[in-house]
Amino acid sequence: MMESKYLEKFLWMAERVQELDVATGQGDIIADLPRFQKLSRERASLLPAVEAYEAYLKLLRDIEGARELLNDPDMAEEAKEELAALEADEAAQSEKLKLFLIPKDPNDDRNVILEVRAGAGGEEAGLFAALLLRMYLRYAERNGMRASVTDINETELGGVKEAVVTLSGGSAFSRLKFESGVHRIQRVPVTEAGGRIHTSTATVAVLPEAEDVEVEISREDIRIDTYRASGHGGQYINRTDSAVRITHLPTGVVVTCQDEKSQLKNKEKALRVLKSRLYNLFRSQAEGEYAQNRRAQVGSGERNERIRTYNFPQGRVTDHRIGLTLYKIDAIVDGDLNEIIDALTVEEQTEKLKALE
Repeated sequence: MMESKYLEKFLWMAERVQELDVATGQGDIIADLPRFQKLSRERASLLPAVEAYEAYLKLLRDIEGARELLNDPDMAEEAKEELAALEADEAAQSEKLKLFLIPKDPNDDRNVILEVRAGAGGEEAGLFAALLLRMYLRYAERNGMRASVTDINETELGGVKEAVVTLSGGSAFSRLKFESGVHRIQRVPVTEAGGRIHTSTATVAVLPEAEDVEVEISREDIRIDTYRASGHGGQYINRTDSAVRITHLPTGVVVTCQDEKSQLKNKEKALRVLKSRLYNLFRSQAEGEYAQNRRAQVGSGERNERIRTYNFPQGRVTDHRIGLTLYKIDAIVDGDLNEIIDALTVEEQTEKLKALE
């Protein structure tokens, strides 16, 4: 049976859900939309744990009932078999229930601002960044997420110097947060005539998208510039000043967007990215770790800082954080990332469970 110290936490959750049921039915809270949304999200986050807890309590009652039947000569044999099955189920359910006690990242259910940048390796690094960008767009498509390229700076050979993508739905941050860091590729690039294997890098940063109620941007604190878009984009490119650059004057954060024909739509997208960058900046500064966190997330792009290696000659992908190697590189770069992400999630949960002991 689960230890009482854990059961007490679930009892508190159950009581809290009852309190929230009452609170979200009150007129003054319903009228206060931000507060109502906050309390509703809290209830939704607690409900799965409470439902699992109630199912576990029912299982304990069933076990107690089976034990009582052991004293009945006519039912003892059947009760013994049932009790063995119930106790095995209890052990499994107890471990699953503990997962709900792992402190949840408050950003897990948020949408994502994903940034890909070419690192070390010249033109090949740009081609690798383009490959990573396509990989994440395919991952979004495979997993029912909505993806939109907010800004992209391409190279002459079709590579990417940097790109910014918004991904929404499917608890995007909880799935993609492990992608932050330096990615390394080993292959014979198209620019290599001698057939030698080159090593290049690209950096990925995954930022949770900020909500409007969390970051307020004063009009006096931003400068908005418009200019003509460049790159591959259709006949409207270079004909109208549709591209938008927004500079947040107090921090110097700059965001650009040029993927829409409408200047207004580009401005709206750029503001979303700006809010997310400021949210992460302010959150990190409040913890006193902004510079350290940023470097820890994307590093400097050097080859020895990699979190993952994509080795094309051997057909393998290795995630160095957990020592996982998969020989399915074509599928992975086509967006089949779930096996890697699942393994990283399990590793994170295991470490957090150890901290509960």
